[in-house]
Amino acid sequence: MINIKMQIEYDGSAYNGWQKQKNTAKTLQETLENAIQTTLKESCEVAGSGRTDKGVHAKGQVVTFACRNKPDFPMFLHHLNETLPSDIRVKSVEVVPRGFHARLSATGKTYVYYISAGEDAEVFQRKYTYYIEETLCLEKMRQAAQRLVGTHDFIGFSSLRKEELPENASTIRTISDILIEEEGHRIKITYKGNGFLYNMVRILTGTLIEVGMGKREATSVDAVIIERNRQLAGFTAPPQGLFLWDVNYDKE
Repeated sequence: MINIKMQIEYDGSAYNGWQKQKNTAKTLQETLENAIQTTLKESCEVAGSGRTDKGVHAKGQVVTFACRNKPDFPMFLHHLNETLPSDIRVKSVEVVPRGFHARLSATGKTYVYYISAGEDAEVFQRKYTYYIEETLCLEKMRQAAQRLVGTHDFIGFSSLRKEELPENASTIRTISDILIEEEGHRIKITYKGNGFLYNMVRILTGTLIEVGMGKREATSVDAVIIERNRQLAGFTAPPQGLFLWDVNYDKE
């Protein structure tokens, strides 16, 4: 068997998230697997670097899958993209060692969240930006963001339930940087870390937005980490502003 790695991008607006589900065929994983099967004439199961939620997008999702024969990559890429719907595109394809895995081999990820604040909502950005009427104080948001950088137990910024975690499962993650900057009429928040828990980026974003609105102090994020309590964090920001931007593999 040959191990194939692909980088893909997609608009997640029309899909019920990445992971296959029994009650719907409208997932990114199943759509991609069906297209590969049609193109290669063999079934496969793709592994993604992360399971994006319903409505979340990706610029740099990475997937791996095994196949029996090495395809002609230029022809395979062309026919695969012809088969896929227009909101999913494969950007690159290559052979990787058999031990390489899109999720397990990843050493870091970058997520980007877009916000439009204090401006009129833009029709053509509604699927890719979270619009709020209030003007945000970016300096206060940056102060809170810096308190989140580092290695912490982030379960308080996750939708995971402590009692449902597998035995010995770790909720400790390292955030290496949170960058908040203005891009025209939008605010761009970039998160870089070695991994992120379920809904972690969206809850971090909701918390930072509340700081920017003046609804909480920048120092309030400390209690969420110390108490490991989801109720102390902010709201879960909606999915449409979130992008899986990049995945790193240091040992490549």
